[in-house]
Amino acid sequence: MAKESKGGVYVCMNTFLGFGPEYVEKHYRKTGQSVYLHVQRTLREKPQGACGGGNEEIADEDPAEEVEEENEDENFKEKGLEWVREAWLVVFPEQIEIRLPNIEELPAMVSIACDAVLRADPYPCHGAEPWDSEFRQISHQAENLQQLDNGVCIPPSGWRCACCDVKKNLWLNLSDGEIRCGRKYVDGTEGNGHALLHFVETGHSLAVRMASISPDGADVFSFEKDEIVIDPKLSEHLEHFGINIMCQKTQEAEWGLGPGRRPTMEPRASEWDTLQESGLKLKPVYGPGYTGLRNLGHSAYLSTVMQVLFSITEFQRRYVGGLNKIFDESPLDPTRDFNTQMAKLGQGLLSGQYSKPPYKAELIEQVSREEQQPRRGVCPRMFKEVVSCGHPEFLSGRQQDAAEFLKHIIVLIEASNWGLDVTSRVFCFRVEERIQCCQSRKVKYRHRMDHMIHLPVPPEAALNKDQLLEWDRQWRGSESGRPGGPGGPGGQTAGRPRARIPFGACLQAFAEPENVDDFWSSELQARAMAVKSTRFATFPDYLIIHLKKFTFGQDWIPQKVDVSVDMPDELDITKLKGVGLRPGEKELPDIAPPTLRPTGLLGRPTLGCPPGQETDTALLPPGASFVEESIFEQLLEMGFPKEACRKALYYSGGLGIDHALDWIFSHMDESDFAEPLVLVDKVEDKEEEEDGVILGGAWGPKLSSQAPPPEESVALIVCMGFTRQRAFKALQANNNNLERATNWLLAFPSDGDDDDEDIDAAARSKKAEPHQNGPLRPKSANRVSQQSPDNSANQNALPVSDGPGRYRLFAFISHMGPSAKCGHYVCHVRKEGRWVIYNDEKVSISEKPPKDLGYLYFYKRICS
Repeated sequence: MAKESKGGVYVCMNTFLGFGPEYVEKHYRKTGQSVYLHVQRTLREKPQGACGGGNEEIADEDPAEEVEEENEDENFKEKGLEWVREAWLVVFPEQIEIRLPNIEELPAMVSIACDAVLRADPYPCHGAEPWDSEFRQISHQAENLQQLDNGVCIPPSGWRCACCDVKKNLWLNLSDGEIRCGRKYVDGTEGNGHALLHFVETGHSLAVRMASISPDGADVFSFEKDEIVIDPKLSEHLEHFGINIMCQKTQEAEWGLGPGRRPTMEPRASEWDTLQESGLKLKPVYGPGYTGLRNLGHSAYLSTVMQVLFSITEFQRRYVGGLNKIFDESPLDPTRDFNTQMAKLGQGLLSGQYSKPPYKAELIEQVSREEQQPRRGVCPRMFKEVVSCGHPEFLSGRQQDAAEFLKHIIVLIEASNWGLDVTSRVFCFRVEERIQCCQSRKVKYRHRMDHMIHLPVPPEAALNKDQLLEWDRQWRGSESGRPGGPGGPGGQTAGRPRARIPFGACLQAFAEPENVDDFWSSELQARAMAVKSTRFATFPDYLIIHLKKFTFGQDWIPQKVDVSVDMPDELDITKLKGVGLRPGEKELPDIAPPTLRPTGLLGRPTLGCPPGQETDTALLPPGASFVEESIFEQLLEMGFPKEACRKALYYSGGLGIDHALDWIFSHMDESDFAEPLVLVDKVEDKEEEEDGVILGGAWGPKLSSQAPPPEESVALIVCMGFTRQRAFKALQANNNNLERATNWLLAFPSDGDDDDEDIDAAARSKKAEPHQNGPLRPKSANRVSQQSPDNSANQNALPVSDGPGRYRLFAFISHMGPSAKCGHYVCHVRKEGRWVIYNDEKVSISEKPPKDLGYLYFYKRICS
């Protein structure tokens, strides 16, 4: 609702929330707040020879509105029109209106408050800030940093610590290009401190966090100063190791222009004109379901995704059909409530209130001037604030990947609708993964949940391969193809023909088996090569196909595969349905990893010597080799407890001192870290083996004998929106560990006491088994987790639909530009038997939908 809308906007003078005229009375009845500031903007003729405005009218000088509507205001000024803002103070329930300004009748404090509201910026900017929000000093070492010419070239992916297997929290030393892991933190951040050890050994102080490298810079840490610093020559230092991030920023500068502006860099094969259907006479369309979304500055990824979602019947029913219920159940501050903002956006798109055809006189004027007046559409600024909260990339003003944003929206929908009919489940399906050990030839089946199918685009399957090879040959021999030439690397190759890939080749590439390195074979009890193939276990109601068009070059420059894929209007993927274990196949043994129990929990003694008579050798796991004994002695010399060394050696599989240290650093904060190692015998009771709860942490003490949860931990969980009773349950089930308790609550939400009693029973039941790092879980969740060990139980427990594998295309999102971080998005949706193009606030009937150049495709199941 905007101030220029019919009826204006009512601002609550207590909470400063804005409401439309149809909702302000509901807010009054819900909260009892009775004083509102009514603001209305109207378009009037500008008096001749006057500056505009008057004593009773306030000239609109809102800087935020002025910048956003600069072009539109220029058109109005040419016609002798201007925006005039009027304001009243309204008192409910009598709806007494007091026109502003009114210094004589209103108290001074009230007048000051009203004036402050009128001059406030309703949309403050929230730019991306440094993660530590502290002042960063410029490093004196960066100016004369000596970089070794050792030929190191960092690839864009596949990083791993040079000293261990850690793949996160990695730091690149800017002197020699060594990649090492950082320190381990209490928040769960992985790391063994090898980056710090490398500094101690070499004296090379500056390192950059790998995950933070972007065109805007990166986090640079000085080990000498022990703080985050600024490297003014970061681009030069990274380029020494093949990381060319400034080229990405150049692409964004050329493509990342404001809404509606054309890029200075011409895309290949007229991609911009083709996707926007620029050369065609597009007929505007108005009414419910044909409302555009205004571009907030590189927000086309958001606009296209939301237009497609609200063209789906289930989303319309959930958020627009249930609008009143959502508003009635919304919190006192609905600006931060996801469901409220979804319902508000859906109502704006489907009501038709913001998509009305121009008056006849305006239409005649537009035709005579051969131009179309831009339509306002819905401004999704508040919605963007809510969905981007806590996500630095979506919160920024840069263009983003529409596929990543769609995943983000699905996660928010599921997190905000626990216990309800989650709308996003119409996309949900189960994936069957078949893994075959190459040595034993035995197989393992597991399932996971997904919401879209990611199809590779194999360029080698191009139908015009000969034409492409001939063009490349001529291009390399021309002046343009030479390094530094106008068409060399980084230059323009607009004349290159577009590769035409058949859709069947994409499906075939998806279905082909792939190699799996470092697969742990339960048959061989060792690592071995394996082959994995992927199939559908269920078919969703709506199938989302994501064409993997974006990649990174070896120089870290994002690239887009410029291809044309012949997408079918109707699709049959029945042949990709998984069938489970086939005749003649033998499954890999389902051998669970060894688990821990404190001594004497079930009356069983620990393995090894009697209590009090243990020796260092007796503390070793059974069957330990001489090499393992040596590792055990090294761990003891480092000062770690004997039992902790024994556990580390056992659970690292005797693979070396580094793996044992990794286990120690990952578990040293646990309460049972130094407790004796107890190997659990095989369960003889078949029922117990079936219903036993596989846990993720050491077997905890009985809830009744456990120390009460700390009050500060209970308060923190209550602040997250959970009840005090649930907070107690979660902490008691997780040995008062706050982080695990929070994860436990998110994994097993509950709306009543029945579920709490079930969890209590599961915690006290003998039909439970320990596991290494996690909370107690109900039996039903355990059965699912046993089928899909790589996913949380609550994911696979979600009910998903299944049906025929035949689908019909109803929408697709297209991207134009060299990478996902710049460019523009448009979407095409099939409505009422015709294709409609949504290009920001412009909505028109599509004349020639470019279905072969899409990025995300949406199919609906054909029910026959």
